[in-house]
Amino acid sequence: MAESRQLSGWVGWIGFAAFILILSGLFSIIQGSIALIGSNYYYAVGNGTLFLFDLTGWGWWNLIIGVVLTLTGFALFSGATWARIVAIIAAGLSAIGQLLLVPAQPWWAIIVIAIDVLVIYAITAHGRELQASGE
Repeated sequence: MAESRQLSGWVGWIGFAAFILILSGLFSIIQGSIALIGSNYYYAVGNGTLFLFDLTGWGWWNLIIGVVLTLTGFALFSGATWARIVAIIAAGLSAIGQLLLVPAQPWWAIIVIAIDVLVIYAITAHGRELQASGE
């Protein structure tokens, strides 16, 4: 006997989270690429360092996390458990990485951190509903 479950509106929010992960990943790729091109095209904070990284190290971090976010966003549309786990980890790493950007671009960093937290909430609280809707 098949169990009938009522799907909430959060299934759509998980799709939104996947799309936001893709966009955030693309923005991170652009930020990282520009930082790697050179500090003349980007901002520099306090002798070219952002707490733990110099501008090049921060650029590589953004480039790598951007690729992970983008690929994870596409995978999240499938509703697979592994995609949800990787999306939560990637969004968490993205939020932590944005903390390094607060001195240079506080508004951008705070907005991205807030969106990462919203993505994590949507996936952790309602991730199973997306998988159930595909069955």
